[in-house]
Amino acid sequence: MTATEPSPAPSGGGGVTDYGVPHVAIIMDGNGRWAKQRGWPRLVGHRKGAERVKEIVRACPDMGVKWLTVYAFSTENWKRSTEEVLGLMSLFARYIQREADALSAEGVRMRFIGDRGPLDGKLRGLMDGIEARTAMNTRLNLTVAINYGGRDELRRAAVSLAAEIAAGRLAPEAITDAVIASHLDTAEVPDPDLVIRTSGETRTSNFLLWQAAYAEYEFTPTLWPDFNPAALAAILAQFGGRERRFGGVKG
Repeated sequence: MTATEPSPAPSGGGGVTDYGVPHVAIIMDGNGRWAKQRGWPRLVGHRKGAERVKEIVRACPDMGVKWLTVYAFSTENWKRSTEEVLGLMSLFARYIQREADALSAEGVRMRFIGDRGPLDGKLRGLMDGIEARTAMNTRLNLTVAINYGGRDELRRAAVSLAAEIAAGRLAPEAITDAVIASHLDTAEVPDPDLVIRTSGETRTSNFLLWQAAYAEYEFTPTLWPDFNPAALAAILAQFGGRERRFGGVKG
């Protein structure tokens, strides 16, 4: 199911083309390789990747995308060099500070998922602030996964459920799929319809393990800093030809 390099799609003159894919999740991979190919430090690739995020966010509403979830920093990314990790955290903070006004003006609601505990206090404060500021926006719901891992999310949900059982507030037999979902970071976010991974890698990398159980996947060789709105439009257009049965059989 690996996609070929998408050709530029027509912009439609700024019009709206609804491709029928309300929730798109993206594993934004390839920033470091993009920079290395040019002989630049990895952080240059991350900065270019942040610029791409802004472009994709602005393009999504005109493609009918109501929910966009992006994988920014995984629980495993702490293994990278201290320089890169600190640079990424600084980049996240600058993005929030610089884009707060634009996101608010453009009707974008911003949320974060993942374990915030290990993050710097200043960054956590910025995250809380922009979530509160954009809470009433409805044009696009942007969810950013920072210090997020699907297994860690399920572990934290299990701990929360166990605590409720121990306190007598929940019976074990009352645990349904809906109850589990309500204890996940994405409790207020619908499951993704389509998960895109850039850079040619074909693995899920611990991203939305529960939520993407019935999502369609698209793997593109395009590195994230080169993934533009035209590339997204091409993938969304292909999505319309897929048959989603959710485990059933079409009659």
